[in-house]
Amino acid sequence: MPASSESLVTRIPRSRSGTGRALQKGQQTKAAIVEAALGLATHIGLEGLSIGALADVTGMSKSGVFAHFGSREELQISVIREYHTRFEQEVFYPAMSAARGLPRLHALFDNWMKRTSIEIDSGCIYISGAVEFDDRTGPVRDALASSVMTWHGAMRRAIEQCKEIGEIQADVNAEQMLFEIHGLILALHYEARFLRNPGSLSRAVTGFHNILSRYGAPAMAAPAPVARAAAAGRRKVSTQTTTSKE
Repeated sequence: MPASSESLVTRIPRSRSGTGRALQKGQQTKAAIVEAALGLATHIGLEGLSIGALADVTGMSKSGVFAHFGSREELQISVIREYHTRFEQEVFYPAMSAARGLPRLHALFDNWMKRTSIEIDSGCIYISGAVEFDDRTGPVRDALASSVMTWHGAMRRAIEQCKEIGEIQADVNAEQMLFEIHGLILALHYEARFLRNPGSLSRAVTGFHNILSRYGAPAMAAPAPVARAAAAGRRKVSTQTTTSKE
């Protein structure tokens, strides 16, 4: 752990040289390409990414895009890293302000649900990537699996902390509990995104509370943001279902 919050900030001296300005511009261009690639990947998958498609989207030449990555594989890995960074910023880090134990576990799941409610429209790279790379080997699969396992590790630690504090039963298998919680998210994507079943979000929230109850946790009301997300999801999925019937 860093000694102070100041150590989290890397201070880069302002460069006055042309080389420094060119480097900064190059980094900005690469970030813009990754942004465009992430937008594409959430809709068409990592395998749908190509240097040519990104050249069209960004208005750059193929050689210009290629120069920033060197290969399609490195481009895919960069997208996975960016997705993971944003996932941490939206789901993991905000939850760390909650107290250890059930409040933190709730916060992690609630933030995960809020992000999932948005990804019903766009798609989740963790899930689509697993379908694309489940039977492959190589750096892209490794980067994707590593990101997912890092997140699972955070959830597992939160569950173990609940056991240590005595907020769930001491004999609870953290791996099993994590498996069941993750299963809710996978089912939610399938039910809401593919089948467009109304009420999927609220059922996922109910499922989480049922898991906690089964493992001996006291009942806690769903936070307002999650309740609102569930309600919005019910309205949206219901509208989609009605439209599809029409």
